[in-house]
Amino acid sequence: MSLPHAILTALLEKPSSGLELTRRFDKSIGYFWSATHQQIYRELGRLEQAGHIRALPAPVPVRGQRKEYEVLPAGRAELGTWVARSEDPKPMRAALLLRMRAAAVVGAAGLRAELSRHLALHEGQLAEYLEIETRDFPAERRRTEPDRLRHLVLRGGIDMERFWVEWLRSALVELGAPGSGGDEAPSATPGETPSGAPSETSSAATSDAP
Repeated sequence: MSLPHAILTALLEKPSSGLELTRRFDKSIGYFWSATHQQIYRELGRLEQAGHIRALPAPVPVRGQRKEYEVLPAGRAELGTWVARSEDPKPMRAALLLRMRAAAVVGAAGLRAELSRHLALHEGQLAEYLEIETRDFPAERRRTEPDRLRHLVLRGGIDMERFWVEWLRSALVELGAPGSGGDEAPSATPGETPSGAPSETSSAATSDAP
């Protein structure tokens, strides 16, 4: 997914100013596609130059007033083309898993504490996603295709967070309690290669990250 398509999606859902867009990215779209405020404002300028969006005229022009943008037909067509396009999954990068591979070589000092910290973060993100699902997507509000699609995006974030919570809990159990050898250097046979692990995904989410 690319930032311009994320912005076009957000503006088709609701015409917004740059400031409103950054707030929406912080609260919802950022769960699965994050961007800084500077990136959003820069991309708005590019989309306007490309003829995909336009700034709505202000009822009463005021110096310094925020521009509110809407999507033009060319922008809607570009988004529709992108939705229908075939695209392979992108390889994921997971610094935590890479650090675990490194720990198998140089020792796992401090690793358990970092796993515990990640577990707390994923538990918090999962709780937030579940709260959003209860509040915004009860069964009676999933009757239209747009609502079902939005709920499926959220469910993807929920399922990913559940995976990481379960995986991190099992990793902490397997590494053992502090002082039991979980934070000590490994005793792997020279030349052995530690087994691989699944790639970590970021939430929506969410949090990114999911």
